[in-house]
Amino acid sequence: MKKRTLSFWEIWNMSFGFLGIQFGFALQGGFMSRIFQTLGADKDAIPLLWIAAPLTGLLVQPIIGYLSDRTWSTRWGRRRPYFLIGAVLSSFALILVPHSPTLWIAAGFLWILDASINVSMEPFRALVADKLPDSQRSYGFVVQTLIIGIGTWVASNLPWMVSQLGVSDAAPMGVVPMSVKVAFGIGAVVFLLSILYTVFTTTEYPPEDMEAFEKEKAQKNRFVSDILNNISYMPSTMKKLGLIQFFSWFAFFTMWSLANPALTEHVFHTPAPIESAYDISIPEQAAAFDAENTAFQKASNLVGSSMGVYGLSSMAFALVLAFYTSKKRINRKYVHMFSLILGGIGFLTMYYVPSPSFLKYSFILVGIAWGSILSMPYAMLSSSVDPNKMGVIMGIFNMFIVIPQIIAAIGGINFISNLLGEEAINAMLVAGLSLIIAGLCNLFITDKNAISYQPELEQ
Repeated sequence: MKKRTLSFWEIWNMSFGFLGIQFGFALQGGFMSRIFQTLGADKDAIPLLWIAAPLTGLLVQPIIGYLSDRTWSTRWGRRRPYFLIGAVLSSFALILVPHSPTLWIAAGFLWILDASINVSMEPFRALVADKLPDSQRSYGFVVQTLIIGIGTWVASNLPWMVSQLGVSDAAPMGVVPMSVKVAFGIGAVVFLLSILYTVFTTTEYPPEDMEAFEKEKAQKNRFVSDILNNISYMPSTMKKLGLIQFFSWFAFFTMWSLANPALTEHVFHTPAPIESAYDISIPEQAAAFDAENTAFQKASNLVGSSMGVYGLSSMAFALVLAFYTSKKRINRKYVHMFSLILGGIGFLTMYYVPSPSFLKYSFILVGIAWGSILSMPYAMLSSSVDPNKMGVIMGIFNMFIVIPQIIAAIGGINFISNLLGEEAINAMLVAGLSLIIAGLCNLFITDKNAISYQPELEQ
């Protein structure tokens, strides 16, 4: 089926739901470690508490991809029902997470939140490939990245913004500050509304051969065998992209889980106070704990704001690419390679920044890598696989995202960073080296159709 060329606003409308998805991910990525620390988690235990995120992605995304490939409604389409279900569940989870009374409940809510976000996210990746001709694939994923950048920046700054409006950063021991609770509540509303906007402004193409689609859909008990078959016959380009994704997402998982303890300690010099070091029954010690905890919470707000810069720079990077790719072809391989290397340099410089004000420059470089990670691998992949299996392929491709995160969570980050020393900031050095390795792995990509749009190959 010949797909028509879409306008910028049509691509914008179908991608707008990613604003809400990224609100959820940015609040989770920027502030879950802070919530864990507030509830008493030791910094070395934080990566393991994060294992919920990659495990749910590993299980949920292939399933949702498989099911959405076999879904069709004349009213709701193929992917949009999953957007909506995920949005409702994610909004409830965002409201509940910062109200967790204990560490184990917070970790449980993280499982629910991440699973719900994944229900919405995977079909959005497939939707771009469903709707756009190959000539617009890079452009479409770049516009999606532009919206993600906006969401990352705004959501990462939300606790700081609401605290500037007078909402308190102070809280008793083991209680998440009201500024964080309000920020997560705003995120829940934005998540739901942005998904609804895409659901009601976007249409989808029906299956090309409805008879074959219904016959395929009617076949039972093939779920596991179909997924295993697709894994077994994975295209060579997909495997090479998987290697790049492995090192890329190891780096970013390290940032999400350990940037807050690393930067509050190394750059702001306000580490989280250790509850066992204080006797709260003694007024002087209670006051000392409150002072140190408030300083930590305010520094955490600023770490979140600094991390928001990577969303802003990824947005700017995506904007430049959007203008360029709307008119000309790009070499996806080299764009991705140099972007990842720049991001790796950004992580390495965090060790050497002389003051917190310099962190924004580090995160600008990280944002360039993030902008490329969210667009170039998917543009290369979608030009190299069977379009009839786009949902399940995108779900399986997610394995290369979640497996490195699982390895990092169960001890990989702590083991490698401890080789460099006990300081929490060493985790950012590990992230930098991992991202540079990911960049160099792009040299393995040789498929011309993946590297750049080939007009003669489009049917």
